[in-house]
Amino acid sequence: MTSTYNDVRAVIEGRIATEMANAPAIPVVYANSSFIPPNTDSWLQVQLQFNDNAYFTLQAPTTGFNRQTGIVLVNIFTKAGVGTGANYTIAERVKDLFDRVTVNSVTFDPASGPLTITPSAPESYFQTQVSVTFDAYLQ
Repeated sequence: MTSTYNDVRAVIEGRIATEMANAPAIPVVYANSSFIPPNTDSWLQVQLQFNDNAYFTLQAPTTGFNRQTGIVLVNIFTKAGVGTGANYTIAERVKDLFDRVTVNSVTFDPASGPLTITPSAPESYFQTQVSVTFDAYLQ
């Protein structure tokens, strides 16, 4: 059972870091981190947003659980001008990490995307976004 926002963040970032360390390795930047994008290589930007928090159980405050909803946004950047194949391959890797999976009381919904983002930021890349909503049960 997760108990803090950082527990949820660790589940999400841990899954992404482990997968993107596999060949072919892809650099990942997380919120509030400094990062200089590579000139031609692929990379990911991960954003985590917490949304509604509601009672899940009606037990006493110290033994009950809340259901915390949120969304994982993964921006995928690949070289511009060479087609969508490389980008969509990375999107498939991201989707497979979360699509209908439960990890440490964090339940992920089916992934959405990849949605093409135009203009990309930075503009020298082809950018898509995969999003996954989740429910976490916090004590």
